[in-house]
Amino acid sequence: MIENMMNKMGGAGVVGVISVCLFFAVFAGVIWWTFRLKQPYLKTMQELPLDGAAAPESDGALTANPKEQHD
Repeated sequence: MIENMMNKMGGAGVVGVISVCLFFAVFAGVIWWTFRLKQPYLKTMQELPLDGAAAPESDGALTANPKEQHD
């Protein structure tokens, strides 16, 4: 059934070629962007989870479990 629909649909081959070209362009763009990253930026991002800075304190209005709120 799918094969029959693909045969009836005009330009299905063109859509396939365009999708592969679009995928390759995005993939090549991500690879290019990755190689252009600067070392200081990468070092900063690498140390970010371990920098020891605590998360900002909230006023307690938003908690993971609303039943744990104390007034």
